[in-house]
Amino acid sequence: METTTNILYLFGGVVAVLSALTVVGEALRGRVAPGRSNPVVQTFLTRLMSWWIMVILFTITALLGPIALMLLFAFASFAALREFLTFTDKRQADHLSLALAFFVILPLQYVFVGFDLTGLFTVFIPVYAFLLLPIVSALRGDHNRFLARVAETQWALMICVYCISHVPALLNTKPEGDSGQTVLLIVFFVMVVQIGDLMEYFAGRRFGRRQIAPTLSPKTLEGMVTGIACAAATGAILSWITPFGIGAAAAMAALASVTGMFGNLVFAAIKRDKGVKDWSHLIPGQGGFLDQLDSVIFAAPVFYHVTLLMSG
Repeated sequence: METTTNILYLFGGVVAVLSALTVVGEALRGRVAPGRSNPVVQTFLTRLMSWWIMVILFTITALLGPIALMLLFAFASFAALREFLTFTDKRQADHLSLALAFFVILPLQYVFVGFDLTGLFTVFIPVYAFLLLPIVSALRGDHNRFLARVAETQWALMICVYCISHVPALLNTKPEGDSGQTVLLIVFFVMVVQIGDLMEYFAGRRFGRRQIAPTLSPKTLEGMVTGIACAAATGAILSWITPFGIGAAAAMAALASVTGMFGNLVFAAIKRDKGVKDWSHLIPGQGGFLDQLDSVIFAAPVFYHVTLLMSG
């Protein structure tokens, strides 16, 4: 009951923040000359609209409990894996490997997470799946671009299934013996990463000057510093829903934010390599699941393992 109350309090707080940001965005759009548009403001408002949808969906799922959260992230992994593999080089010899990836390896990974089989969940994909899939493809006898095909499938499993599964794996950390607290820890993690991303984008486009990787992304040093600072401040404010103190919660939020931002940069490099702007058009103006989860994907394993170290 206490967890449900805290989730509702958080929902109210996020709604207030999103409402304030929406007012700011609309005010900035109102300052644009008639007949013209500011792409930065438009994208900012579009991201806010996506946030409204995601916050409502995520809140409902969190209220339904751990099983619903597990199913949500399993579905996210499936959708992300589908998006990623759409842009990879595949041949008929890889069809069985792909079927195993979607319908055997992915569900097994979440079964291991669901039953708290940490020993299996942490090595299943990076060891056993990585060894199995090349064997399956090799048995089909097609050596054309074999290494590239296998590596792309392995990388897809690593980021779309292995990394994402670390988010619901936080349910198994059970800090201080309170299983309800772990649901709030997932809420905390997702919020600080996404708020850091949102503020990095807005600040970087408004007053950012020094680009981090000009050939890959418009991400700037000023934007990143602002985003990390906002994530840390959010972490400190939300420390009451975590097993950490105020300082530790701010540090964990900053760590998750900076890791996520570099993950975003890696995905920008992959998209440049593949010649695509968005992974899909599922979310109007915001691309697909991978476009929304790129920061969460990189930050999740780091946040999970540091949480284990701190709670151990």
